[in-house]
Amino acid sequence: MLKFEGTPLLHSSRLLLRPYAPGDAEAMFENWASDLRVTRFLTWTPHESPAFTRQVLDAWVKGYQNDDYLHWGITLGGRLIGDIAVVSYSERSESAELGYCLSHDAWGKGVMTEAVGSVTGYLFDIVGFHRVVIRHAVKNPASGRVAEKCGFRCEGVAREAFKAADGQFLDIAAWAKLSRD
Repeated sequence: MLKFEGTPLLHSSRLLLRPYAPGDAEAMFENWASDLRVTRFLTWTPHESPAFTRQVLDAWVKGYQNDDYLHWGITLGGRLIGDIAVVSYSERSESAELGYCLSHDAWGKGVMTEAVGSVTGYLFDIVGFHRVVIRHAVKNPASGRVAEKCGFRCEGVAREAFKAADGQFLDIAAWAKLSRD
């Protein structure tokens, strides 16, 4: 049985993962939400205005009223630089899927690997999930490297399973890690 306790603060060697606050909209917009390089393979397109980011963030902050809402802002040195969340889960199968994105200037520095490791540990050790999944566009191999570094195993590729904002169909790789791995 899963034990949801909301979105706690998670600390790693360099990062603080924390719930969002209403005042985070400007940093979110500037650091990643408006950047096509970041959103290119995500389910949403770049935000066009800080006002839109504020609306999104307001909905996220309201989500914290639910104990099963697991959504963190990634901070490095006090600066909000990214996002990681459980985007879906099955209580029956004790399985969760992670989604994440990171400011372009933090790419290639091990930040997301550290964040995924922290969140995955929490999901297994505290919430009690049996399985955690990461899916990413094959054209975004950096996400696959994050999964692999965190001990996830590639389970295969779903051909043309996602239609990007630009209309192209993308192959999606699926990675999973079990609590016993």
